[in-house]
Amino acid sequence: MECTVKWVDGMSFLAETGTGHLVAMDGAPEAGGRNLAPRPMELMLASAGGCTAFDVVLILKRGRQDVRGCEVKLSAERADIDPKVFTRIAFRYVIRGKGLKPEAVARAVHLSAEKYCSASIMLAKTAEITHDWEIVEED
Repeated sequence: MECTVKWVDGMSFLAETGTGHLVAMDGAPEAGGRNLAPRPMELMLASAGGCTAFDVVLILKRGRQDVRGCEVKLSAERADIDPKVFTRIAFRYVIRGKGLKPEAVARAVHLSAEKYCSASIMLAKTAEITHDWEIVEED
């Protein structure tokens, strides 16, 4: 896997992934940024959410569950001093579908957290991570 990050101007950067996708990043105004794009740490948190959401949806689909929606709401705390690593992250899953089995959802969240989601497993080296979920029934 490869990625190139180029400084644009001020405190703005543009990443080009190995698959050719572009991601903009910017700093906070108090750090010289212009608030034009997410901060790098925001993207790290979003990446963990995307990684686990991907896992959960895939596991539920493979388990023949009628999953129709998946949101992962993340709330994180960071250390007060440098390096300001994440120290706590709460993952809250809202899974929508028809007739979803709670044990299937619990299993999917557990497998993602313990085995498949490289991003959140890596972040767990510095952060206390919690997971909870709810099912929203759809017709």
